[in-house]
Amino acid sequence: MDIPFSQRLSFKQAGLAVLVAVVLGALFSLLQVSLDYASEDATLNRDARAILAIGHEPASRALAERDGALARELLLSLAQAPAVLHVELVDGAGRLLGSTERAARDDGWRRQLSSRLFGERRSFVSALPSTAAASGQLRLEIDTFIYGQRFLRRAGITLANGFVSSLLLSLILLGLFYLLLTRPLTSLIDAIGRRDPQATDQPPLACPRGHQRDEIGVLVKACNRQLSLLGEEIAQRRAAEEHLTYSLGELEQRVRERTGELENANRELREANHELQQAQRATLAMAQSRAQFLASMSHEIRTPLNGLLGMLALALENPLPTQLRQQLGIAHDSGRVLVELLNGVLDLSKFEAGRLELEQTPFDLASLVEETATLLSQNAAPGVELSCLIAPDLPGEVIGDPLRVRQIVGNLLSNALKFTRHGRVDVRLSTSRDSLLLEVCDTGIGIAREALARIFQPFTQAEAGTSRQFGGTGLGLTLTRRLCEAMHAPLEVESEQGRGSRFSVRLPLPAHAGATALPPLRGKVVALCSAHSGLSELLQTWLPTWGVELLRLDSDAGLADVEVDLLISDCPEYLLGRRPQVAAPILLVSAYGSFLPDEDAERLQPLEQLARPLPRVALYQALQRSLGRLAPASAAPPPATRQPRILLVEDNSVNQLVVTGLLGHLGLTAEIARQGEEALKILQQQDFDLVLMDCNMPLMDGYEATRQIRRDDRLARLPVIALTANVLPEERERCRQAGMNDYLSKPLRREELQAVLERWLPGALTRGA
Repeated sequence: MDIPFSQRLSFKQAGLAVLVAVVLGALFSLLQVSLDYASEDATLNRDARAILAIGHEPASRALAERDGALARELLLSLAQAPAVLHVELVDGAGRLLGSTERAARDDGWRRQLSSRLFGERRSFVSALPSTAAASGQLRLEIDTFIYGQRFLRRAGITLANGFVSSLLLSLILLGLFYLLLTRPLTSLIDAIGRRDPQATDQPPLACPRGHQRDEIGVLVKACNRQLSLLGEEIAQRRAAEEHLTYSLGELEQRVRERTGELENANRELREANHELQQAQRATLAMAQSRAQFLASMSHEIRTPLNGLLGMLALALENPLPTQLRQQLGIAHDSGRVLVELLNGVLDLSKFEAGRLELEQTPFDLASLVEETATLLSQNAAPGVELSCLIAPDLPGEVIGDPLRVRQIVGNLLSNALKFTRHGRVDVRLSTSRDSLLLEVCDTGIGIAREALARIFQPFTQAEAGTSRQFGGTGLGLTLTRRLCEAMHAPLEVESEQGRGSRFSVRLPLPAHAGATALPPLRGKVVALCSAHSGLSELLQTWLPTWGVELLRLDSDAGLADVEVDLLISDCPEYLLGRRPQVAAPILLVSAYGSFLPDEDAERLQPLEQLARPLPRVALYQALQRSLGRLAPASAAPPPATRQPRILLVEDNSVNQLVVTGLLGHLGLTAEIARQGEEALKILQQQDFDLVLMDCNMPLMDGYEATRQIRRDDRLARLPVIALTANVLPEERERCRQAGMNDYLSKPLRREELQAVLERWLPGALTRGA
């Protein structure tokens, strides 16, 4: 066993025991030395006082008799003591009667050490008794070295005895610990070191004699138990290695077999991949054909729709009888609904292709909701009250995609109107934390709980017979759900069969402008309507905001006693059957297409009729007119300037009439070119301020004509506005790449055309008006 002597347990234990013994011996030796020092110090003082006591009586006699001889003899006898260095006798006046002195012996370092312990010398004085004859003192100086030397000798012996005792104790303990601990452990370690770690049938370790019941015996038993377990584990591992070797041989054989099978499978997989690639190419070709078909269908449908809606809009701009205007308005609105249906089909294809893009532009959300509700009011059943309820604190403008928001509102409202035959349909718009809450509530047939999961699937309705009874394609809610997901707007549905539904959308549209404040009005208005009607809620929300006093009545009882500036009602039957006894003007709110005939309207004059849903602006303007608070006349128009010149490039004669008619109502005119080459010739001969360019024309289409225009430095900055019936996503990018500045889709709307002209010809509409 190669363990250094200083690292053995016997040495460490003996060392600790000796250290404890030395410390304790040192403490006891120091205690003994301290006691010896105190004893020696007391002996010194005691001897000095004894010497003084011996000379006390003779000194008093010599002093009293003034006997010098007796004094010298006394002092010499006292000086015979080994420790006395100096002795003298003085009288009361301080006169020296006699003295003797002896030099101190110098003994080197011993004297220095003694002087540090006891002092170099000590002085003692004995006062002699005072008598009538004399008085005095006997003074004595003692040399401390004699006592210090004796003390140092005894202290050295004490410390030497302690050191020798500790040394002997350490040697005895070292031997005992080696015999009792180190040697048995050494023999055990040697026996373990001689064992073969790979052998499994070795005898157990022998326990050293005399240690069967102590810790060494327990250690031997534990070692034997672990060695036995280790042998068993080695045997098991050897058996496992043999089994593994056999299994590896079988596995290699199986791998060779499976490799052949995988090669065959890979060959079949390559053939299948080749077939899939061919199928993928065929699918892509079909998708491209589908996209081309959608673009062609959009163009072919929108072109006649543009002519239809354009002509109807132009006709509605002219003075017409009430019934004819109503019929033309219904036809125009029906065409708009057809356009919305076409947009829904195209939007669904965009979702499936993952190509829907959202714009971020400022727009008036409240006005958009009111316009959409007004457009769809024709779908309301005769017994349904349609209301638009806008919160007064709604922002004037928000930032988002107005087209997609309009689609969400339109789809939810169309769905509510379709399945509601009586009661109310309300569109509510309010602020809610960091979003805007849009709610569409109805009192229709409702939706069963088990059918809620199906209503958002394309071309699916809640019940199988719903489409036969109410009509529709089942596409609106599908598009709404996908639009809400694209805008990160949570869509929630609450419905109870037979009691109506509530669709709510939280639109995350940040505010762009604060709430619009209109000038306050003055006056008193009486509303003859039900307390549970949408008209009552609308008036109670907005009239106090505008400073108008409102009084709601269920009947005209007591109305004659009230001073009224305006009477508002939604019940024409009541007004015709019993004219209220009040001279105030009447504002009648009726359903879409339900205005009173001219002869009935004459009976209620002064009368103004407005259709549901009643927009806020229309209500405010009606209040202005009836309460005599019309806005002051506008300032005189600016002096006339040169009217802007517009070139219309369009091959379809109907579309030519539509665009020129819309421009005429805006106070503008246009020169017409029927195809691209003719437009280029006209532009080379004349100057124009803007070009309206149809994209699809024979010979040279609008894209190529625009590229030719951009190659001419003189025409590089000329605004070119695209007119196209293709509304697929790539169409706008295609127009931009051709060099066109803006984009108008067919069928054209007067508002959209006016907005584009104001953007590219600032002030043109003012000059043309």
